[in-house]
Amino acid sequence: MCGALAISSHRSAVRRMVASCDSTHALVLADLPSRCRFRRWICRSPISFSRSVPRDGYPDSNFVEGIHDPGQAWNALTVGAYADRVEITDPEFDGYTALAKPGDLGPSSTTSLTWERSKWPLKPDVVLDGGNQAISNDRRFVDPVDELSLLTTYWRPQEKQFVATGETSAATAQAARIAAIIHAGYPALWPETVRALIVDSARWKPEMLTRYPPDEGRPNAEKLLRTFGYGVPDLERALWSARNSLTLIAQSALRPFDRDGSVYKTRDLHLHRLPWPREALEDLGETSVEMRVTLSYFVEPDPARRGEWKSKYRYASHGLRFDVKTARESLRGFRARINRQAREEEAGRRSQGASDSDEWVLGPTLRRVGSLHSDVWQGTAVDLASKDAVAVFPVTGWWRERHHLGRWNAQARYALLVSIHAPEVETDLYTPIATALQVPVIVTT
Repeated sequence: MCGALAISSHRSAVRRMVASCDSTHALVLADLPSRCRFRRWICRSPISFSRSVPRDGYPDSNFVEGIHDPGQAWNALTVGAYADRVEITDPEFDGYTALAKPGDLGPSSTTSLTWERSKWPLKPDVVLDGGNQAISNDRRFVDPVDELSLLTTYWRPQEKQFVATGETSAATAQAARIAAIIHAGYPALWPETVRALIVDSARWKPEMLTRYPPDEGRPNAEKLLRTFGYGVPDLERALWSARNSLTLIAQSALRPFDRDGSVYKTRDLHLHRLPWPREALEDLGETSVEMRVTLSYFVEPDPARRGEWKSKYRYASHGLRFDVKTARESLRGFRARINRQAREEEAGRRSQGASDSDEWVLGPTLRRVGSLHSDVWQGTAVDLASKDAVAVFPVTGWWRERHHLGRWNAQARYALLVSIHAPEVETDLYTPIATALQVPVIVTT
């Protein structure tokens, strides 16, 4: 079940505290302590500026105004807004122009650029159309304009059928619609998976990439994420795999921790083999391809710490990470590297990344915060053919550190998505994989 929550606290910008509202949302989404049969899920609005905030400070004011409580919620999908409408023909607003450029940050949308880097999730997760604002040529007045807004149904239909809407509330409603359509089309998917599909389908608009070009370094990539999330979701991309673009989905659960006498330690590591059409990819040689990996799971908040939060292991019950076998790595060497990385992160040491870490847009350090991890590898088709395994492994949390609470042996669900895209070719990548997985191939005429 998916719901949309488009309200936030204007007085409680996220700083050093995890709010009780955030913990409540996490409990609802993790189905604890009720253990409901149906998992629930919430799309969150990060907050719109109040009407008293002058919009002539755009966009600088948006960069310093942090997302408000509970937009920081780990398990929710936090939805920001971008601008997509710029044309004004209403004579009442003669001399006005659109405040935001098409594809840029919405005038009302806030960011997580000022958050502490090592603790907080990367928010918002995605952005959707939230309309725009109009500014006078002398830049003294900023006003809402119906032409730059979205249309929705009015709550009193006997008075009128439609009303203008916009900002992050409208964007959140659109995200809830996308989630509902995905769930209706694929009812066996978990909420963790629906969240992952929305993020996996998202792409940045050219204007977003112009503001923060990710190829100019990881700091720019982080700013891009903390402003626009992973971009604008595409419903068609989330629902369907194309001949030269496809998505593999795994829904699974592992036991993160175990007990050996009086010692509590990490336990399960899942290795997923990828059924790539090796011959077809090798035939493409040096053709550029992309692989996107998305890992989504829900954490249980520490029941005793809903205020100050000093340790990254005191709020989340557990953490999960993913890594991908490099093109020149054996499966045995890959397992050994993952085990070493898990031990080093558990000890609080920075682990040495894979040899192909520079080929990822975010890299292992930037993508590890929160409970939603997504990254894009860019390389050649012949290298992708050998990158045929993904590992999912746990890192510590309060389930292990506070084992006296009796949750050290709990199961943790997760959804893993791996998608590949070869935009420059017409080679059929879908059919060989579908055949290997015994998935029916639909033939259209």
